[in-house]
Amino acid sequence: MIILIFTLFITAGMASEDKHTNLKNDTLNPDNPVAAMMDSLLVSKYYKYSNFTADTAKLNIYNFPPDSVPKYSDSIYFERISKLNAQTPIELHYNRYVKSFINLYAVRKRELTSRILGLAEFYFPLFEEQLDKHDLPLELKYLAVIESALNPVAGSRAGAKGLWQFMYGTGKIYNLKVTSYIDERYDPRESTIAACQHLKDLYDVYGDWMLVLAAYNSGGGNVNKAIRRSGGSTDFWDIMYYLPRETRGYVPAFIAVNYVMNHAAEHNLYPVDPGFRHYETDTVKVNEVLSFEQISEKLGVSMDTLDYLNPVYRKNIIPSTDDKKYSLRLPKPYIASFINNEKELYQYKTRKGIERDKLLAEMKRAKQRITHRVRWGESLSVIAERYHTSVRGIRHWNNLRGSRIYKGQRLTIYPNGNYRESSSSVSKEGKSIHYVRRGENLGLIARKYNCTINELMRWNDLNGYTIHPNQKLIVRGKESVKQVEIPENAKIEYYEVKPGDTLWDIAKQYKGLTIDQIKLLNNISNARQLKPGQKIKVAIGG
Repeated sequence: MIILIFTLFITAGMASEDKHTNLKNDTLNPDNPVAAMMDSLLVSKYYKYSNFTADTAKLNIYNFPPDSVPKYSDSIYFERISKLNAQTPIELHYNRYVKSFINLYAVRKRELTSRILGLAEFYFPLFEEQLDKHDLPLELKYLAVIESALNPVAGSRAGAKGLWQFMYGTGKIYNLKVTSYIDERYDPRESTIAACQHLKDLYDVYGDWMLVLAAYNSGGGNVNKAIRRSGGSTDFWDIMYYLPRETRGYVPAFIAVNYVMNHAAEHNLYPVDPGFRHYETDTVKVNEVLSFEQISEKLGVSMDTLDYLNPVYRKNIIPSTDDKKYSLRLPKPYIASFINNEKELYQYKTRKGIERDKLLAEMKRAKQRITHRVRWGESLSVIAERYHTSVRGIRHWNNLRGSRIYKGQRLTIYPNGNYRESSSSVSKEGKSIHYVRRGENLGLIARKYNCTINELMRWNDLNGYTIHPNQKLIVRGKESVKQVEIPENAKIEYYEVKPGDTLWDIAKQYKGLTIDQIKLLNNISNARQLKPGQKIKVAIGG
């Protein structure tokens, strides 16, 4: 029996709240009334013929009792599938294998099928557009039903993901990018384009759609083995039992889905409202890094809706840069709001806005850094001179305790001083001062000094979030700075950290030594930075 993905994708009612959300917000720029009128006219003119309605009573043209499960004779199934077969280049046969899957979708899994019928209103227009563009049979859209039950975030035990269930390697062949922030196997449009290209390549090899479907599921290697073991037959039904067990049911399931989706009403099956139809959404280009939290808080779109419409973003962050732009899909009523408030949206600070700032800094540093492989005879000073940076910087970037390096060692380098530690000092008035470095923002500085952005703004009389390189900022008020001094005549020794040691344990072993002095001597902030075997400085006497 074929292993189907029956993860229920709960969408009914999910977006209904958004559809009726009051978009009036005093902090948002108002929409252009002429453009708003044109949006309304466009919808009324071009999309009034949608065949979907959540009112199943109107769809029940056969007047079936609500819970009835109609069944038909083999002759009726044969006749209906024969008519479907006449409309497609894919050979659709009716037999006992197909009948078992019709029973699965039309009888045993009726609730799932109803959800699939609703989700088809959202995804099938996208599938059909790309299949037509690639000159492929439109019936191949039913392949995604077999693969994922139209769940865009479906995943298999083997690691296949998305509507079309791409493995990592196959997705990479068809340019589906996977990073820490995006997985294009989850992107409905990009994965559909990749699926079309893959299906076209398979057809160029086999020239038979039944074999193409089998190869899509199990790989071309398994199909070729089955052809050899069957004595060279290229008829799916001849090689069926030489294929992996899952693939044997793949083609019959495809034919059954084709039948059920076209004859749902005859089986008293009706779509569950998916929340949105495809024409009720649109996309906008995002020009800077943007988080879902910013969009949700500023525009009023629910996080559930953003997740549902944009499954490609793994951490709810859209990592757009000057080099690479990404798209955001929104319900149409929010498109105008996004465009009218785009500049303010990028600057909007949420409770999680620090994530955006951190990502910007990481992306900028990633562009600037290089990896240097140590050669024979090289030292840190030689490497620092080559890249116009400092030995101290190289040690810090690579967590080196000393200056010892070895041949073949890989070192992270930021050439030409592109990335340096932010510097700070304590003024005569007892205030801690920070000199802003390029690429820093208030969020990063607040995190470094364990304070809040509001405190930084208050201490420095800032009216906004904009700061500049080399700007001098107060990062702690006089009342929050604790003066720590090391006596001039104190003797400095080294202590080897033992398992379980805390700063308090170490301080108790030396008369007059305080925890703050240990922190100052060793430039550490807490005991979690201590490691067994580590040697730290301690001050004795004085």
